Formats: sequence, C-alpha cells, structure tokens
Amino acid sequence: MHAAPPDLSRIESWVFDLDNTLYPASSSLFPQIDVRMRRFIAERLNLPLDEAFRLQKRYYKEFGTTLRGLMLVHRIEPEAFLSFVHDIDCTVLDAAPRLDRVLAALPGRKLIFTNGSERHAENVLARLGIARHFEGIFDIKAAGFIPKPQPECYRAMVERHAVDPRAALMVEDIARNLVPAAAIGMTTLWVREEGDRDTEVLGQDQGDLGHVHHITDDLTAWLERLAAV
Repeated sequence: MHAAPPDLSRIESWVFDLDNTLYPASSSLFPQIDVRMRRFIAERLNLPLDEAFRLQKRYYKEFGTTLRGLMLVHRIEPEAFLSFVHDIDCTVLDAAPRLDRVLAALPGRKLIFTNGSERHAENVLARLGIARHFEGIFDIKAAGFIPKPQPECYRAMVERHAVDPRAALMVEDIARNLVPAAAIGMTTLWVREEGDRDTEVLGQDQGDLGHVHHITDDLTAWLERLAAV
C-alpha cells in the first residue's frame, strides 16, 4: 500500500503486537508454540494429535484464540494453558540491534499489546535486546482473557495505559486485528509476510483492507525510513 507515512510529531504511543511482528514469522519460535498448543489439547482432551490440530485451528478461527475456545467450551484453566504453551526455547531468536536503535530514535511511548502472556513477552523482548524501550505490556490476562480482535480488549488497553488512539500507531502481523484499532482512531501498520497467518489459518482472502493504513514486509526498515536513522 502506497500511503504517506504517519506524521511522527503526532504519534505519542507506539503499540506493537509481539509474536511474528517484532521478530520475523520465518523464525522457529512461533511454530514451537503451535506444536505445544496441539500437545496440550491432545493431552487434556484425550485426543489424537491430528484431531487436536483441527480443534486448535477451529477455535482460533471461531474465537480469536485457541485459548478462548478451550476456556468457553471445555473450561480449561487459562494459566495452565499459557504456562505450557510458552515453555519454549527463545534462543532461536537473534538479537535485533537495528530494531533496538530505531526504537530508541522514535519519540513517544512504546507498548506491547499481545494475545500471549506477559512472561512470554518479557522473555522475547529480553532475547531481542529491546525490553528497555517498552513502558508496559498489555497481555491476555490484562484483557480478561478476551483476545484481539474483540473490540473490548482494545478499549481496555487504551484505558489501562491512557493511550489517545488518535495519536497512536498500532503494528500487527494479523490484518484482522487492526480492524478495531482503526475503528477507534489509531493509525495502523500491517507487517505482512509470505503465507501470512490470516490467509493460512482462516483459509480466506484478506478482503477489504480499508482499515490498514500502511503495509510492510520489513518492520525495522519501515521504522528506519520513518525515523530517518
């Protein structure tokens, strides 16, 4: 999408998704989470792995996250799920010195807004070497386990962190998660990679992208151009 870059002078809050956004989706981190979700479902619900996989993806499609489906349909304790699926090897991630530099150059506050857990976010940010830039983490627990793209969790995030949506930019790897952000007045940036999860998991085209103001396949380079570093 060819659009004028946002006016840096008016952006007060930079709201970043975590997984597959602050690190490349091509890394082998999120696939670890995906496999552990499948294992958790198989073990808790006594299902073969292939059936657990189908249920995992169906709940993601229907409820926004697999966890939400497991909570509503099977009364799964969310903390047990999050602890299990985020018990992964973060050393597969490389440090991100370029991203570290450009985050330092961006004026304003930086926040994490994730459907994952705060502990997982802290582990990822530490491994990337960028934790120092983030004022806060709004995780799935802070959202009352109501995931993106449900509008109520966006309202909760802006209230908790006193974010003015009209002076905020939200960055996401899942285009549909930017719909509520745009609806409340945020500028939106979609970090799109080949075989993005919206199409892959939901099995459909992106459709109307009127809620997406900017698109990039390289977040760090896009921010560098914006901040001229």
